Amino acid sequence: MSEIQETLSAHEVAAWLRRHPQFLRQFPDLALSLVVPRDEGPAASLASYQLDVLRDKNRELARRLQDLFANAQENERLAVRTHQLTLQLMRQENAADTLRAMAASLAEDFNGDLVRVVLFEPVAGLEEAPWLQHIAADDPRLQSFRDCLADGEPLCGRLQPEKHEVLYGDRAPDVQSTALLPLGGVGLVAVGSLDANRFFPGMGTLFLRMMGEALTAALARYAR
Repeated sequence: MSEIQETLSAHEVAAWLRRHPQFLRQFPDLALSLVVPRDEGPAASLASYQLDVLRDKNRELARRLQDLFANAQENERLAVRTHQLTLQLMRQENAADTLRAMAASLAEDFNGDLVRVVLFEPVAGLEEAPWLQHIAADDPRLQSFRDCLADGEPLCGRLQPEKHEVLYGDRAPDVQSTALLPLGGVGLVAVGSLDANRFFPGMGTLFLRMMGEALTAALARYAR
């Protein structure tokens, strides 16, 4: 009976303290004398325990702030590169040079391991290039890309094998992740990576969308 009474009393005390969180302000000596059990090591006073908790929270906040700062720096770098790419595309004097500039920038400035461009129609002066394919929009090989082409949104992650085969051919087994940029009425641009974590579902696609739109606008100047 005494054990039950002690348990009930403990619950009652805890409930009362929750209703009166300022209680320990009136009795600071009680706060210092209370002890809090730890998973490891000896018990600590309440004040010491609270200090440890605050230190842990501060460390976590500092870590989050560092992550936010790193993300901000990376976004700034991407914004600068995307702006430079847009200017570079607009400086070109024909569609062939525009596509060459896009492929070179994705490989060099954005560190793409394998860059591939699929165009629905041939481009004068760009009949052959290791990164280029001409596939008609109604070709059955592009059936698996229908949804991506329809909604116009970039796609990131590990693509289905049939998509990899179309984009990368013999190099398909080497590609672990891809960023896919649909070009409205023009074709597709794919940036393949040997790193499975480079492009992943759910990652931000704002800059990818901006690059795709910049290329589409640059090519529109030479549309027949």
